[in-house]
Amino acid sequence: MFITSTSLPSINQTFFRALLWKPSKYGTAPCYFQAHILTHNDTPTPIMTRCVAFLAITSLLLCSSHAFQPAAVIRQPTFSVRPSFHATALFETKQVTEIPSSGGTATVSQLIFNLVKGIVGAGVLSLPAGIAKYGNAPGAVTPAVFLIAAIGSLSAYGFALIGRSCALTGTKTFRQAWSAAVSEKSSWIPAWSVTLKTMFAVLAYSMILGDTFASLFATAGFAVSKSTALIGVTSTLLLPLCLLKNLNALAPFSLLGSLGMVYTAIAMAIRYFGKAYAVGGKFAKDLPVSLQPAFGTQSSVFNPASTILLGMLSTAYMAHFNAPKFYTELKDNTIPRYVKVVATSFAISIGLFASMAGIGFLTFGGNSAGLILNNYSSRDGLMSISRFAVALSLVFSYPLAFTGARDGVLDLLKVNNASNKFLNLLTVGLLSGITGLAIIIPDVSFVMAFAGATLGNALIYIYPAIMFRGAVNKLSNPTKMQKRETKFAMGSAFLGVAMGTVGAIKAVQNYL
Repeated sequence: MFITSTSLPSINQTFFRALLWKPSKYGTAPCYFQAHILTHNDTPTPIMTRCVAFLAITSLLLCSSHAFQPAAVIRQPTFSVRPSFHATALFETKQVTEIPSSGGTATVSQLIFNLVKGIVGAGVLSLPAGIAKYGNAPGAVTPAVFLIAAIGSLSAYGFALIGRSCALTGTKTFRQAWSAAVSEKSSWIPAWSVTLKTMFAVLAYSMILGDTFASLFATAGFAVSKSTALIGVTSTLLLPLCLLKNLNALAPFSLLGSLGMVYTAIAMAIRYFGKAYAVGGKFAKDLPVSLQPAFGTQSSVFNPASTILLGMLSTAYMAHFNAPKFYTELKDNTIPRYVKVVATSFAISIGLFASMAGIGFLTFGGNSAGLILNNYSSRDGLMSISRFAVALSLVFSYPLAFTGARDGVLDLLKVNNASNKFLNLLTVGLLSGITGLAIIIPDVSFVMAFAGATLGNALIYIYPAIMFRGAVNKLSNPTKMQKRETKFAMGSAFLGVAMGTVGAIKAVQNYL
């Protein structure tokens, strides 16, 4: 998809990712650059040229026949890095008693494809607005690319820690690993975190769908407000799909989101290099002043507002609750092979995020909207196709995310054997509440920033570090390197706490 992965006690899904599946008692659901930057009207910068080249190469890789070979199904966990900068020992645990496992049947290349598909989703469409929160000069892209790479590396490290914790404890799910490394009694903490994060994912879905369908109606010549469009889509499409008891038929649409994002990236690059939205451009006069390109001189990332982008990135990179399954389903799942999957997948995702965020911001600058597609003219046929692809993908992905949220609530409230009538009433109630919030909250970037700064930081930085430290401390004879690494891991956790605290405060202040 274009959806992010997570998992819950019996069913889960986190942010914008619908890759993984597991039958549950309620049905089948998902587990869920500044080489040379001048002004906006100057010749496209070398760094953006390289970004576009990267997009083209990545598109070919993702669409290769080998990447689409059948892979073993990765099932959702019950509870529900960048590799070392050199060949450092952060991932060297050969001297440890990491419990061996025969692993699954999925190859490295298959899991890389699945993980990239699980990471790169709709969250990237809000990143240009995150850059605009702290800068309006083209040069603001340079520190943004650094932040995207840094947060992506830390996110990859957290993802790797979860799989390694499973290896150290001999467990196969997040909950099992947490219970073995930390404690069974506290397993409700990450469980609630995942449920709430999934709720934020569904809320963001609704907000994006409202904006996207309103723009599509405008393209067709109908003036429809966001709220009207969202209510119409929810009542006629989303509700019937969310009431389905078996979601197997929706599984193929997860790939549609990935293809839609590749197309969107290429379309954005074409519009940037073609200067269709620059002064005097083909579509420049179609936009209200608030959405027209606006560039100034502010580019410093050293201010609290940059933490809003950090929060968005914590949402965008979210895939961590499926880390145990990526580890257990990997054929010959040694730690070096698992780290290769993680490092390669996150490196590709970092490149895509940096390219799309940079292109979007360099096109519209300080006026980059919370959903960058809103900046493009309704007369722009190229971007209208992108909107359609995004809308279609989200419509069919929505019930996967919603079912994860609903079943997570049922599990945490210990509701067993719920009747169809009760499930239907709960579905209508939750969907109505989420739709109401999506109408009230005007900017999806706030939802992404706040959810990322709070729950996202916990799931990416804090919980993996705590689990890894607990797993190492319970080893009978941990190595010196492992002991040292627990300090590094906890350092990343404290960094996550600091970034999350400031990011959440700034997100609320910016919203108010």
